[in-house]
Amino acid sequence: MSLFPPATTPRLIVKIGSALLVDPDGAVRRAWLSGITADLAVRIREGQQVAVVSSGAIALGARRLGLAKGGRASLEDAQAAAATGQIALSQVWAEVLGAEGLTAAQMLVTLDDLEDRRRYLNASATLGRLLQLGVVPIINENDSVATAEIRFGDNDRLAARVAQAAGAQGVLLLSDVDGLYDRNPAEPGAVHVPRVEGVDARIETMADRGSASGMGSGGMVSKIAAARIANATGAHLAIASGRVDRPLSTDARHTLFVAEKTASARKAWLAGGLTARGTVHVDAGAAKALADGASLLAAGVKRVEGAFVRGDLVAITGPDGPIARGLAEYDAEDAARLLGRRSEDHAAILGYAPRAALVHRSHMALL
Repeated sequence: MSLFPPATTPRLIVKIGSALLVDPDGAVRRAWLSGITADLAVRIREGQQVAVVSSGAIALGARRLGLAKGGRASLEDAQAAAATGQIALSQVWAEVLGAEGLTAAQMLVTLDDLEDRRRYLNASATLGRLLQLGVVPIINENDSVATAEIRFGDNDRLAARVAQAAGAQGVLLLSDVDGLYDRNPAEPGAVHVPRVEGVDARIETMADRGSASGMGSGGMVSKIAAARIANATGAHLAIASGRVDRPLSTDARHTLFVAEKTASARKAWLAGGLTARGTVHVDAGAAKALADGASLLAAGVKRVEGAFVRGDLVAITGPDGPIARGLAEYDAEDAARLLGRRSEDHAAILGYAPRAALVHRSHMALL
């Protein structure tokens, strides 16, 4: 057993990229898929609960419909390809899992399913029950109805959000790369990074935006974003190459992003949110206060961006970059009127009894 054994990872999310599932001609790589399914069966027999985030629907559908650019020439083509390919993808997974005595289930989600708190809890409950029953959920973004503005856009971040919803301890991103390098791995002298303890600006600058295969929608940037989301929930994340026959039972080179701590379920959901409606920029003093556990007060805010309303998710950024995410206590217009003003001045400025903070610490998650 290689990464994330059942003894330390009772629940695991495995993400499989398009280039691993589908060959350049648009046909399923069934032999490879049978190998990874055999690995899944071993892990499940040993007590691990596993869900799979599976790419490949658009690539499969594009072949069947004869669409150019792998079905990604336009949003309409991608939606048509996804609708056609998803049924084929589900059938293949049901067949290969069935050959191992396992039952497959399909879950198609949109960004809003995991960003809206109530829908997130519903998805979490369904996913948890399937895993308890020993079923292997096959999860994908519902690309046939997603819009360009409201979608995950890649399955790396989807896998991290699914891990959060499932309460998983590990996320394994199988791809056509074997981990993070200090620069584009195609460049001479590129050095592999085996372990990352904390995603910061230095790590993000190492990310390469390309997808080596041309079939996937995410590159290293999306994988770094996924690592940040997963680590914020207390889940470790690994990027490993799937270019071997049995990737879940082979010790191969990879990059492990180590989660430092766990967070409450609500704060983990906040930290992993992708659709912040605005950004609140704070000064160094406010940044330090937030790091020490304080709420965000208007006195330390330099400016606000976006058209958020009370209750929307906002990003909080300091002089050195992102600090936290939280739920706004004010609409953007009123928040802008309070910039840099002390709390005792708020009532006179607004004309109504003010709230305790712009973002209260109970509704905030540090990054």
